Amino acid sequence: MTMSSSALRISLRELCECEQVSRQWLVTIVEHDIVSPVSVAGEVDDWIFETRSVQWVKRAIRLHKDLELDWVAVALILELQQQREQLLLENRCLQQRLQRFLVED
Repeated sequence: MTMSSSALRISLRELCECEQVSRQWLVTIVEHDIVSPVSVAGEVDDWIFETRSVQWVKRAIRLHKDLELDWVAVALILELQQQREQLLLENRCLQQRLQRFLVED
């Protein structure tokens, strides 16, 4: 893994090794927009991912294997999970802002 100014990054090879999946599975996951490499210049083997992609790859593989879902269904489920997480985060922030407002009164 390499360190960048904003996030840790992991190569395609490292991600495949970490998750014990084939290169082709990871290419399929990228093709379905489940994760996206930071850099797509050059060959597939040169792809670099942010390490937060690891959690989404894990979830995708688990859904695909355990529930025998096709990749389109996996992508849809994970997109909805990402939206849910974003909404929960926004809700938490708004609750904190509201709490500060109420305390000031």
